[in-house]
Amino acid sequence: MGKILKYSFYDLIRSRWSYVYFLFYLLLGFVLLFLNNDVSKAVITLMNVIIVLVPLIGTIFGIMYYYNSKEFTELLLAQPIPRSSIFLGQYLGVASSLTFSLVFGLGIPFVLYGLFKSEAIFDFSLLLVTGAFLTLIFTALAFNIAISNENKIKGFGYAVLLWLFLAVIYDGLFLMSLIVFEEYPLDNFSLVSTMLNPIDLSRTLILLKLDISALLGYTGAVFKQFFGTDTGFFVSMLMLLVWTALPIWRLAHKAKRKDF
Repeated sequence: MGKILKYSFYDLIRSRWSYVYFLFYLLLGFVLLFLNNDVSKAVITLMNVIIVLVPLIGTIFGIMYYYNSKEFTELLLAQPIPRSSIFLGQYLGVASSLTFSLVFGLGIPFVLYGLFKSEAIFDFSLLLVTGAFLTLIFTALAFNIAISNENKIKGFGYAVLLWLFLAVIYDGLFLMSLIVFEEYPLDNFSLVSTMLNPIDLSRTLILLKLDISALLGYTGAVFKQFFGTDTGFFVSMLMLLVWTALPIWRLAHKAKRKDF
């Protein structure tokens, strides 16, 4: 698996799209710091971009890489290599290359601006950690969709629909539920609903870490009471790990049973 991971990683790192992805974050970091002139404000602005863009890029790159390397994958399947090692190696190669571009693309401008001397270093670190988690999660989800659908068009459609649902539609349904059932106690419902969506969970963690949960009103107070504690932070990180582990486990399980 290590050799396949290494090959996939270097193959994607040499890709022009990886350079575009890296340069986009590099330029974005410099522009935000130039406009805001404050690391804390730049982190707040950057959060809105990370939460939406990172899952989309992870989904698109994952689905594209799987379909474009299908012939190479079939060649590997003919060798005495465990199936799970092949697909997990490819997945980890894609996810690690995207995480590399994200971390270094954003890290370079912030470090040059004096991140280590700023009080926002922990907020920025949390932003990168959640961005890495979202990359791992949505790349794994994309691989699961691709391995379950031989048709490229259907695979791309399901992948984009999944991102659209978790990034946009889910929030709309969540808010509608809060409005319709506003007469009932919805504290536990709000917490559980947030944990069932990795994008919402990441956004909530960052908002609370930046101490701007007041923008969320009553719901923000509920989140602050739970997620603002050490236990809440630990549970949130655990849920992100679960969101990462489950798609990876299904990918390995599906690869063993799929008839190629």
